[in-house]
Amino acid sequence: MKPLEFTLYGDPRTKKNSRRHVTVQKPTGGEYTMPLPSKQFSAYEKDCLKQITGFYRRRIATPVNLKAVYHMKTIRTVDLVNLLEGTCDILRDAGVVDDDNRNIIASTDGSRVYLDRKNPRVEITITDADPDYTQWENKKGVESRETLLDLIPGAVAKGR
Repeated sequence: MKPLEFTLYGDPRTKKNSRRHVTVQKPTGGEYTMPLPSKQFSAYEKDCLKQITGFYRRRIATPVNLKAVYHMKTIRTVDLVNLLEGTCDILRDAGVVDDDNRNIIASTDGSRVYLDRKNPRVEITITDADPDYTQWENKKGVESRETLLDLIPGAVAKGR
């Protein structure tokens, strides 16, 4: 695959910081609390989804490396992992990738965080994953602890 490169303009936001919690009524009675992303992330996500045009909505379903270079507006401390989580969800929701699990976004090599007060953005480059990344091909999902232990030679579960 030829590298897919594009830039999403705006001050990158994480999903996890400043989450909102709403109370939802169950149809059967009772209620539960549901966490929602912060208002800042929701606005950032909405803006990013508008910027991703049909050309980039390829529903990539093969292992890729996602390089995301973030340029933050302020020097606030951010976690690269949390930024990547938000970006992966945005790419999935926009249809750039079919899913954001390890079968598709196999690596995030080259991702970084920089400061750019005048032009906050994230520069995204999607390339094929390492050709040796085949360990998950033709594997059934691990359904339970027992099946995981079955995959480990010599492993014995307690009570078995």
